Amino acid sequence: MKKVLFLALAAASFSFTACESKKEEAVEQQAEAVRDGAEMKADSTIENADAKADAMEEGADKMAPATETPTEEVKK
Repeated sequence: MKKVLFLALAAASFSFTACESKKEEAVEQQAEAVRDGAEMKADSTIENADAKADAMEEGADKMAPATETPTEEVKK
């Protein structure tokens, strides 16, 4: 009889822990909102960094011919 009572009590305690309160749901929603905001900010930062890197590469490509010495001048 004690085992049956103990098992019933254990099952009841697990059912209570499975229920979420409104406060817990609100905290979870707030955490999700913060996480989503951080992900959007990270994505924006990565996009900005990629754009700056592309601009620097384009600038370097434009500078390359000006910094190279023509082969005729090297032979002289």
